[in-house]
Amino acid sequence: MHQLGAFITKKGHRIVKSDRTAPCSKACSAEVVAMPYGEPNAKAPQINKGTIYAVHLTVKSTTQADHRAHCAFFKKRHCMDLFSITDIASRFDSIAWTGVGLRSELLPTLPATTLLHAGPPLHNAPPHAILNSACQAMVFEGMACSMAEAASLLEAGHVQLAPAQDFGVVTPLAQVVSASMPMARLEGKQTTRLAPFIEAGVPALRFGSTMPDAPARLRMMGLFAQHALAPALAQKPVTMAPIVLAGLTHGQDCHAQTDAANTALTAAVQLDTADQSVLRSYPAFVLPIVMAACSVWLHDSGSDIVAAAGNGLEFGFKRRGFSGWHVVQATPPQGILLPGHTWQNALGAIGDSAVVDFAGLGGQALVFCPDLAKAYAAHLPADLHAQRKAVLDKATGNVRINGMPTHPILVNLAILGQGPDSGLIGRGIYHTPPNLFTV
Repeated sequence: MHQLGAFITKKGHRIVKSDRTAPCSKACSAEVVAMPYGEPNAKAPQINKGTIYAVHLTVKSTTQADHRAHCAFFKKRHCMDLFSITDIASRFDSIAWTGVGLRSELLPTLPATTLLHAGPPLHNAPPHAILNSACQAMVFEGMACSMAEAASLLEAGHVQLAPAQDFGVVTPLAQVVSASMPMARLEGKQTTRLAPFIEAGVPALRFGSTMPDAPARLRMMGLFAQHALAPALAQKPVTMAPIVLAGLTHGQDCHAQTDAANTALTAAVQLDTADQSVLRSYPAFVLPIVMAACSVWLHDSGSDIVAAAGNGLEFGFKRRGFSGWHVVQATPPQGILLPGHTWQNALGAIGDSAVVDFAGLGGQALVFCPDLAKAYAAHLPADLHAQRKAVLDKATGNVRINGMPTHPILVNLAILGQGPDSGLIGRGIYHTPPNLFTV
């Protein structure tokens, strides 16, 4: 069963219950229901100009071919355009989670003494969150016996930090990727991208955790990836379009909110009940996988921008055909702090997950996410629909450079602390500054 959705504002269309036959291998029963945006229980058969409506089509289909056919049918018959939920999801039809492996296996030429971090290159000392994760990685690898020893080795230059996206990897927030860490492999028509698995909820490496059990959790995730995920994906890779569609049709952006996408991913991977429970226990498990899929899409779609991220000190992007990063100083996201924390301790924007937002999800999909839009309303443009139309390229659905920057790019991010203990201190929206696209 798939739910397809759209947002339309044209006057005069009357949406009624109907039975249709889609152009696929089977007949399908379809029910179309229109409802005002943000009012899921209110039916409104007459669509009024200026009102955004969520239109859902529920169809019976069991195969990926049926899913694609239903998307094409719905787009043709129900006023779908580039900015519809189904169109966004259909971009990921040719992108799949195909396997897992250790970084050393997937990137064999990368030295074990190179650790990968999010964002553009670090020219000075890393923020504490990245430092903590790097030290945890060194303990995990057996390079050091303690966090203190690891910090000394890093300071002495025995281990180097490098931008993950320069090597085809995307990593969330402050998580650092070392040689023996398990990773997901996402493949498109032309591009392969990698992402590390998350090993815990909160606290976790991606938040700059100093918890001593982090290396043990990584080892457990490595065993799980090897013995459960690898054989399941070898038998049946997971196409990402239905995963993205599940998130969006449940009013989630596939970045700050990932529960629905994670549920869909868990169902798509052919695991036994006990192994499925591992994925269910981490609603954000799907996030690095979505990140890698979005990175694949940025490359395969011909986007001007092929990388976007922050390292806590600088935020930047890479243009197609150029090796360097365009960067500005990273300011903290605007949003909601957890109790007991202050803005004075907020770290600047961090994480490779900005690729999600630059690929049209995340902050650029908030028009489909009423709960998240309401929570962040004080920090958002008044007209989200106009904002996304202004910043997204009509051909690819990705953030564009030409004509910018009349509107900021919105990036949904967790907020980390600056101090040695770092950790998660809040969640919010990072607004790219105007000079990002003029430097």
